[in-house]
Amino acid sequence: MKAMILAAGRGERMRPLTDSEPKPLLEVAGSSLIEHHIQALYRAGIRDIVINHAWLGDKIEQRLGNGEQFGVNIVYSAEQTALETAGGIRQALPLLGTEPFLVVNADIWTDFPLIQLVNNVKKWINSTFWAHLLLVPNPKHHSEGDFCMRGEDDIRVYEKGVYPDSPCFTFSGIGLYHPKIFYYLDEGPQALAPVLRALIREQHVSGEVYDGDWFDIGTPQRLAEINDYLTEK
Repeated sequence: MKAMILAAGRGERMRPLTDSEPKPLLEVAGSSLIEHHIQALYRAGIRDIVINHAWLGDKIEQRLGNGEQFGVNIVYSAEQTALETAGGIRQALPLLGTEPFLVVNADIWTDFPLIQLVNNVKKWINSTFWAHLLLVPNPKHHSEGDFCMRGEDDIRVYEKGVYPDSPCFTFSGIGLYHPKIFYYLDEGPQALAPVLRALIREQHVSGEVYDGDWFDIGTPQRLAEINDYLTEK
């Protein structure tokens, strides 16, 4: 299986830290965010990684190189301007191949064992389900969540409000996808959320909830908070 790390965001809310450093290279517990993900992918048995970049992307390439130092093979999908999530994946399809692949947002930190997704890819991605999302309990800054699940026996993901009594969760930024989702998208910037909602309405999306450590590193305050948390842990 191949994986893609999404690393093209400008990180506006992280300024001034991201004025001279791409957000994926910001450090948590002595390691950059993107290196943490590469190491996690390696532990999961993934050796082929695609990384997209836009803002200060040359610094990412200089830091990571071809991945040899991590025991993986890294190729890059450079974007002249950030194409957003779905647009970035669409551009990288020739590098990702024709089999289901794993996607991880660079600007999160988690201890979720990615091997759980790798080992179960045939269960999650099949003729019924074209995408599988890792969901997490809602953080304080996103209390309403993104998507809902009805219970342990129903792995389908639902839009908010379809079943009012169903608990809602936040999308972690980690998912499995079949490339056919992106084949027919137009080229250019395109968000992932509308694509997922369309698939959810057609009942093509499964999910699971992870209750372990997960952080959205969206602001300097949250970056400080996770460093404090991991120092004290």
